[in-house]
Amino acid sequence: MMIPFNQLHAALEENLAGMGNIGFCLSCGEEADGCEPDAKEYECESCGEHQVYGAEEILIMGAYK
Repeated sequence: MMIPFNQLHAALEENLAGMGNIGFCLSCGEEADGCEPDAKEYECESCGEHQVYGAEEILIMGAYK
């Protein structure tokens, strides 16, 4: 799953402002809090897949549309 760029951009801004550590599940698209910027394959609380990545990692991977 590709994360919409506007959603990724908002998460990156929030992360840079020091207000959060947002990531996303690349399996179901759910937003996940408490992710380090370089998080890879964390477990998703919504779907259980190990597809949660930090917002910065998603940007580097190019997994956005």
